[in-house]
Amino acid sequence: MPFRGAKGDYLKATYLGFSFSLPVGDAMKNERQNTELLLTRRESLAAMIATTGSMASIASAADERRATSSMGLVAYDCGIRRKWLQQRDPKFDLFEPLTFLKHCHSIGAGGMQLSLGVLDGARVKGLRDFAGEHKLCVDGIVNPPKNKGDLARFEAEIRTAAEVGVQAVRTVVMPGRRYEQFKSLAEVREAEANATKMLELAAPIVTKHRVRLAVENHKDQRLDERLALYKYLSCEFIGATVDTGNSFALLDDPYGAIEALAPYAFSVHFKDQALREYEHGFLLADIPLGQGSFDLPRIAAILKRAKPDIRMMLELITRDPLKVPCLTDKFWATMPQVSGNDLARSLSFVREHPAKTLQEVDGLPLDKQVELEDANIAASLKYAREVLGI
Repeated sequence: MPFRGAKGDYLKATYLGFSFSLPVGDAMKNERQNTELLLTRRESLAAMIATTGSMASIASAADERRATSSMGLVAYDCGIRRKWLQQRDPKFDLFEPLTFLKHCHSIGAGGMQLSLGVLDGARVKGLRDFAGEHKLCVDGIVNPPKNKGDLARFEAEIRTAAEVGVQAVRTVVMPGRRYEQFKSLAEVREAEANATKMLELAAPIVTKHRVRLAVENHKDQRLDERLALYKYLSCEFIGATVDTGNSFALLDDPYGAIEALAPYAFSVHFKDQALREYEHGFLLADIPLGQGSFDLPRIAAILKRAKPDIRMMLELITRDPLKVPCLTDKFWATMPQVSGNDLARSLSFVREHPAKTLQEVDGLPLDKQVELEDANIAASLKYAREVLGI
């Protein structure tokens, strides 16, 4: 039943365990006219529901939550929402681990991949209990140890991951995108040597705590280089976060790369991407699952065949398309050994699978960016559930 407030009738509601008051009738009208609302920590969360404008839309959202996917969310999926909420309450962080896991559950996702950092016993228990109660998967994110002086930090984070019971912890070992970060193959080789040293330092620690360290193909090494790294390390607890789209940016075969990496998979960044030519190469744009250029049922089948029990994570960063300048000298300076056949195959694939639409995000006001980010996630989880059976 509504209760009477200073501006009219309100309904009590909760979101992620936080209570708030939702205006109805005249109160809702008054709230919309008040452009300088003072949002408390709880009200900043309530805004996600209150801005829907009607109880009918809240009921619809509740119905959608009941239809869940086993696919989790990578934190980067919700970067705009985090920013939007922090503008309203700087003290609130959507990426606090339990808060983010509850958010993922509330919108029908099957878990999360997030930096856990170092958590005390109570927070570990809260996270583990919630995940267990709702059958949610948790992946961590960690930076590898830079040197021996960084080992204590790394081991503390790995210990937390072990206590939480993560599927894996995802990491990257080379900075940036190869064709943007480096100027020559020599620079790439230097970064590779440093990456190997970091993973050699990490290996005894992840083995000790029996935590799987998943190194993402991050537009850094081509397939043959990354496979050689895994084989050199030959560590039971070092494997892959298979990003289903990144290797294409380095002109690897779009499905062959996934086939080769799948046996090493500890975690997955599952994505769809829209392709389109531009004067210096092609555009690569994150897009809701099923709306891009790749055969997602084929990709899901490859991964499930290799690792039947793996829990996949959606990675969909709502942003402007990335440029892959594969027709420029700078791009080829870091990959002189790559064949013209790889370039021809990649450009042919782009031309045969052009995007119907690309999302332009940066020019939108923040509230519209949040709406688009939310819609992208919802559409992707629906596709994962109804088409992929994930």
